[in-house]
Formats: sequence, structure tokens, C-alpha cells
Amino acid sequence: MVHATLLAVDPVLIISGLLILIIGTVIGVVVRVIVVEKGFGKAQQQAKQVVDEAIKEADRTKKESLLETKQDIHNQRMEFEKEVRERKKEISNTENKLIQREQVLDNRSLNFDKREANLDRKEESLEQRKKALDDKNSTLESLIEEQNQRLQEIAQTSVEDARKIIFNRVEDEMTHEIAQYIKDAEEEAKHEADKKAKHILAFAMQKYAQDVTSERTVSVVTLPNDDMKGRIIGREGRNIRTIEALTGVDLIIDDTPEAVVLSGFDPIRREIAKRALEQLVSDGRIHPGRIEEVVEKSREEIDRYIRDKGEEAVFEVGIGKVHPDLVKLLGRLHFRTSYGQNVLRHSVECAFLAGKMAAEIGEDEILARRAALIHDIGKAVDHEIEGSHVDIGVNIANRYNEPLAVIDAIRSHHGEVEPQTIIATLVAAADALSAARPGARSESLDSYIKRLEQLETLSREFKGVDHAYAIQAGREVRVIVKPDQIDDTLAHKLARDIKKKIEEDLSYPGTIKVTVIRETRAQDVAK
Repeated sequence: MVHATLLAVDPVLIISGLLILIIGTVIGVVVRVIVVEKGFGKAQQQAKQVVDEAIKEADRTKKESLLETKQDIHNQRMEFEKEVRERKKEISNTENKLIQREQVLDNRSLNFDKREANLDRKEESLEQRKKALDDKNSTLESLIEEQNQRLQEIAQTSVEDARKIIFNRVEDEMTHEIAQYIKDAEEEAKHEADKKAKHILAFAMQKYAQDVTSERTVSVVTLPNDDMKGRIIGREGRNIRTIEALTGVDLIIDDTPEAVVLSGFDPIRREIAKRALEQLVSDGRIHPGRIEEVVEKSREEIDRYIRDKGEEAVFEVGIGKVHPDLVKLLGRLHFRTSYGQNVLRHSVECAFLAGKMAAEIGEDEILARRAALIHDIGKAVDHEIEGSHVDIGVNIANRYNEPLAVIDAIRSHHGEVEPQTIIATLVAAADALSAARPGARSESLDSYIKRLEQLETLSREFKGVDHAYAIQAGREVRVIVKPDQIDDTLAHKLARDIKKKIEEDLSYPGTIKVTVIRETRAQDVAK
């Protein structure tokens, strides 16, 4: 790099020389002109002055050029030395790293050598053990083969036949042992569970008993005489059309003496129409204007009545403060029926049952009552909002910030999802108790017959079943088995299997008892 810098200085010197040469040439020309015009002496003197000044200027320029060149050389030398130092430092660091890596590799190499030696020793040991095991296996195989041949000679039975005999014997023994174990476990569990459950349920039901009102889809209004029917109909039927338009129910006037029938699936509308018509009949003034006034008044009375019913239920159950909108929805349940059972009374009944059961097992009695009272709240508006009453009830409970246990009870009381709290389990049990009570609910004849047929058909599908009969209104199924195929022990296992199949395939209220009957008859004729 220094040589390159020195070579770079030569053009500067050349340029300086060229400048001097040019200045000399110019001076010569100037001198010649001066000599020609003013005389040689004077021109010579001026030329000398010009030459001196040119020489001074050239020297000064040369010195400046040399100084600049030396400064550049010095700067470049400093940069070169700095770069050399940095390069040396990098090389030194690299060498140190290489030395460290070489040491690490040496250590690894030593470790690998040691490990390889250990592996060689282990491999040699394993080879020796393998050889010894192979020798032992050969000896054992020969002994087993010899023993098998002796056994076959003694028993006159092949290995496959002996294996089948042993497997069949073990299968029979295990089947009976499993059935016996199931029988013993079930008897013990049933004894303890029945004892505890009967105590809790009996105590809960003794503490609360309530009649259930049955609502119908029609309401009957008694008239003082048959002449009133004509006044209700009005001129060209305008009165009856007004009543039907304002209330949304059908007004049926037939040959029934001194009675008018109101028909409609909405019980609240039907109650409004009934009250309005009773007031119109009592007042005697029946015309469209009066009908509108009385219907509006009856609607306001029903709203107050609904709120009063909700407040009565909350007060009767004793669950404390409830949101006013929830109170009104509870009151609407008074006009809602499920299989002929009044939903509000059903909810109150469930609340008392769940509360008593919660108290027996040490849970929060008030929370259990609250969850049971609200568990069917979705039925109050299920005809107005899309979705099942369970989903609607969960949304309503979330909207009014009900506790998580209440929401869980609403979501799981029909068994569609698994309950997450013990309160939800108690509510489901109370709901089943209230629905299964004889006379609490009604069901159609077709569905009743279909359920009985499904119960009998399902029971007859099992092997060894001779006959199956559904009795006690479908609350019990009696299964008669073939005694030569099902023994006493397997009868318990069959009852358990039928019970599981019923739980998986059928939908039914309450519980179904499965009774398996095995009977052996021996008879003869005396002659």
C-alpha cells in the first residue's frame, strides 16, 4: 500500500513541472513582446521579475503539493496500520476459538473412545448371554416337545383340542364368576342406595304434598239463559267477530244449554276472553265498543294476576329476592301445562322436593329451591321464541345473572347434558319425581301403546328370553326366560343388560322395573 501511495505522487510532480514550463513559455512570449515594443533592456528587466515571481509561485505550489501529498500518505498509513491491527486481533480471536474447539473435539473423541470401549464390552457380554439363552431355549423347547408328546400319548388328545377344552372351561367359569360378582355387587349397592334414597325421598315427600291442577284447551262460560247467545252473536255476528278478533280465541256457540265454549291453545288469551265474556254477560251491555273496553280491562287484570301468581310462588318457596321480569315469567307458567300438569305447580313442587333433598345431604337448600323453581322458566315464552325451552331458559337465566348452579340445573334437567353441580342433579331428580307421580301427568293413548310395544320388543331381543310382558302401565316389564339356557346367576346379568338397553334406546317418564323370571316345571301323570 505504501508503494502505491508513492507512485501516486509522481503525477503531482509532473504537473508542477508542466506548470513551470508553461509559465516559462508564457514569460518568454511576454518578454519577446516587451523587447519588441519597448526595448530589450526594459523587457529583460520585466522578464526577470516575471520569471522570479513565476519561480516563487512554482516553489510555493510545489511545497503545498508536497505537504498535501505527505499528509495523505500519513493518513493512509495510519488507516493501514489500524486495519492491520484489527485484522491481527480478528486472527488472534479466531485462533483462540479454533484452539478451544480443538480441545472440545479432543474431549469428545476421548469420551467416544471410552463409550465405544464400554459398548464393545457390553456387546460381548450380551452375545454371551444370548448364546446362553439360546442354549436354554433349545433345551426347554426339546423338553416341552417331549412333555407334549407324553401328554398326548397319555390323554389321547391333540394340543388344539386340549386348548379348546381349557378355553371353554375357563369361559364358563369366568361367565358364572362375573355374573355372581355382578349379582353380589348389585345387591350390596341396591341395599345401601335403596336405604338412603328411600329415607331422603320419604322425608322430602312427607314435608311437601300439593295437588296439581289440570288445565284444558277449552274454557266454558255459563250463561243465565239461552237468549243470551243471540246477544253475544250480535247483529250479523258483529259481536262474536269483535270478541274473536280482540282476544285471539274461537267462540263456539252450539246446542249446549246455557253455555258458551272458548277454544284456544294460548291459556292466557283464553282466560282474558273468559273474564271479558263473563263481565259482558253479567253487565248485559254487549256491543263492539263495550267489548273493546271490557277486553282491555280484562287484559290488565290478567297482567296483575300473572304477577301476583309469580310473587305467590316466590313467597311460597321462600327463595328471597327475584328479578321482577322473572316473577312475571313465573306467573305465566300458571297458564302453561305439560302433559296436563300445571307447570307453575310442578315447579313449586320440584322446589320443595329439591330443597328437602339438599338439606338431607348438606347442600344449599335455598339455592336448590331457586334452581328447581326456575328450571322450566323457558316454557313461559317457548311459543313466542324459537328453540327448546331448555335453551330459552338458559338465555333468560344468563340475562338476569342467575347463579351458575341455577343455569346448570336448567341446562341439564332433561339429561341432554351431564350436570356439573350436585344442585343440578337434585333438580333433575325432583323433576322426575314430580312427573312420575301417578296422576300428575297424562299422555295420549297412541304414545302409551307404542311405548309398551317397544318395551316388550326390546326385551324379547335378548338370547334366552321366551316371553316379555309390560305391566303396571309401562312401569315394569316382566321377562320370562328359558330355564335350559339361562340359570339363576345369568338371570341377574340379563336383567342388568335389559335395563341398560332400555336406558339407551327408550324415552320414558319416571322409572321402569325389570323383572326376570326363571321357572322350571316337572310334571308326570299317575295312571
